[in-house]
Parts: sequence; structure tokens; C-alpha cells
Amino acid sequence: MSGSEQSASKWFEYRVEVFPHHTDYAGVVWHGSYVGWMEEARVLALRSAGLGYEELVASGFELPVVELAVRYHQFAHMGDRIVIKHRVAGLEGVRIPWEYEIGSADGGRRFASARATLVLVDRQTGKIRRRRPPIWEDAIAQLLAPVPEI
Repeated sequence: MSGSEQSASKWFEYRVEVFPHHTDYAGVVWHGSYVGWMEEARVLALRSAGLGYEELVASGFELPVVELAVRYHQFAHMGDRIVIKHRVAGLEGVRIPWEYEIGSADGGRRFASARATLVLVDRQTGKIRRRRPPIWEDAIAQLLAPVPEI
């Protein structure tokens, strides 16, 4: 999967409940909470594909966000149950775009949408890795696998 663009993967879901520490004094979700939830969702998706983030780091790599765009559609509040739908949006050379749709668990409200772009970095040199290691290739292949037809 190196170099050429790949199609987007299936959507994954990560569910959270809004607790007081996610909100401001008015009980509205603080904008940065969404970014934390997106990170948690991404790390868990990688783990589900067989690559724990701690394993990636132990292998000498980091996966930093190099670009992030978030659009806030409406407020979420303390006590809301939220679903973060997310997926790898393909591969663009060394760039790994990840898409997010964040809404209410019942599907009735859309709180935010986002796109994060990540790159794989060699921890020792601090440089972007153009050739990805096998542990990464295996995990990303699982995340990009097409959804089986029923």
C-alpha cells in the first residue's frame, strides 16, 4: 500500500458519555474534548487492527497529527451520549487522513465533523518515514479492508 492512494475504509464507532470535566461552566462540551475523543478513537482502532500505540512507539515510531480541521455544528451538553464515527480516508503518499463524524448516540444530532492528517515518524531521526514498517502495513491493511458484502 505504499505511495499510491487507497480508498477510504469502513467506519468505526467509539462511544462516550459527556462528563463534567468535558464541559465548560455552562455544561457545554469544551471544544478540545472532541480532539481528545478523536485521539482515543484512533488509538483504539489501531489496537483493533492489531497495533497497540505502545507497540508502535516501542518499535521506534510516532504517529503525530500534522493537520487538523474541525467544524462544530451544534453544542453537546453534559450527560449527552456521543458516538465518534471515524475511518482512515485512504492513503495520500506519506499522509494518513482520518475522518470523523461526531453525533448523538441516537443519531438525531450532529455535533462536529473533522479531518486529521497524520504521518509516521521515526522517533530516532525525527523524520517522516516514507517506507512504512510491516507492523504498520498490516494494521493499515486491516483498517482499509473493504466491508464484506452481505
